[in-house]
Amino acid sequence: MRALASRAVLYFIVLSCGISAFSKAGPATDSRLHGGFRNATQAGWIFVHLEGTPSAIGFQHGYLLTPEIEDAKAAIELSLTHEVKHNWADLRVAAEKVLWPGVPQEYREELQGIADGLKARGSKLDVTDLLVMNASLELPYYYDALERRQGKPGDVKIGEHCSAFVATGSYTKDGRIVIGHNIWTDYVTGSRWNMVFDIVPASGRRFLMDGVPGLIHSGDDFGMNDAGILITETTISNFHGFKEQATPEFVRARKAMQYAESIDDFARIMEQGNNGGYANSWLVGDRKTNEIARLELGLKFVTLERTSDGYFVGSNFPVNPQLRAAETDYPNDPNFGDETRHRRWEQLMAENKGRIDVEAGKKFETDHYDVVTKEFDPSERTLCGHIDRSSRGMKGWQDPYAPAGTTQAKVTDSAMAEKMSFAAGMGHPCGLEFHAKQHLAAHPAFAWQASELQDLKANSWIVVAAQSGPESK
Repeated sequence: MRALASRAVLYFIVLSCGISAFSKAGPATDSRLHGGFRNATQAGWIFVHLEGTPSAIGFQHGYLLTPEIEDAKAAIELSLTHEVKHNWADLRVAAEKVLWPGVPQEYREELQGIADGLKARGSKLDVTDLLVMNASLELPYYYDALERRQGKPGDVKIGEHCSAFVATGSYTKDGRIVIGHNIWTDYVTGSRWNMVFDIVPASGRRFLMDGVPGLIHSGDDFGMNDAGILITETTISNFHGFKEQATPEFVRARKAMQYAESIDDFARIMEQGNNGGYANSWLVGDRKTNEIARLELGLKFVTLERTSDGYFVGSNFPVNPQLRAAETDYPNDPNFGDETRHRRWEQLMAENKGRIDVEAGKKFETDHYDVVTKEFDPSERTLCGHIDRSSRGMKGWQDPYAPAGTTQAKVTDSAMAEKMSFAAGMGHPCGLEFHAKQHLAAHPAFAWQASELQDLKANSWIVVAAQSGPESK
């Protein structure tokens, strides 16, 4: 294994050309482009600054990221249609019928702005394509609910996602908040989770988050706003339930990132109109008060825990026993990957009490210790997941050797968050690499992914931060 130096700290540098790099491809003089810019890719990450009205933010997003959005759409389409067994045309109809009515005007304008920006660069993607992309994490819950009503559950794959923690008080080195997260997903879509969005909206708070080109929310939900709210989550494993006449999860997640001023604000926004889609255990911190919380948001059962001295961890395990019994098909298996990761989190929190900082968080999120074998053996049972290396498979990732697992990681603390920044490792920051051609040759069952499956490099950790554009320098 090639070790990566966690001390390597690089910062994105603003391109002096700003938006002028795209002047030959479309209306660079469009007033909606004012203030928006993107940076050169560094260590696998693309930084984009967007600001203004919803329409302007959207237009900048679509115009500056046209090739990346089209690429992300192709990847999401391949993965999602395979997951739910419906074609893209079906998904467009379902999204318009079930989700569009719950999208408020502000975000309709932003999505339309993205479509307008794409059109200005010659793209044929429209607002409904963007709606499906944004809802790609919750549409499987909708289709799963439909199948359950027909008495045939199990045909829709809903993969578990992420390992995360938040700690404060006596558990951290400086007594303030530290929060970290890595994303678990198939490598087809996970390799596109390489955006850093710095957004200054006309209303609400400035916020910094990771994400996917074309999405108005983070998706894996790691971010912060300048009110001091720090946010991440892990999905609730084997969850079932969906409410059609409600607010899409992607809308609530984006609204909370943009408007939450406190933990109570965050919980209220996420609970209001909850449709059950992409059900998560949310880990939240408020650096103003040094308080942290875990909001386990089921459809029927909701649990909010909070503390100013302690920690919360997530690895897809359900916390509330009532939720577990009524809203999940969670297995009774102590060696199930979610449970082994939970035990590893508890070990790490106990062993590192009083010493948790950003550097410790990086080690946690790239940890390969298997509590079952008591060896460093990366698989679906380790905090840094490598399902592609395991012959066991797991529920949600039913196939052994599936090209899936951890595709990036982020960590920040209160001091970094005051500067609107976080440490980010794209690809496999643990040091292992994934090579698509070799994997497909060894495991031809995944040949259907060949058109979109990409290599995942072992990139160094960098620091990303909210920035001002070329015009203000």
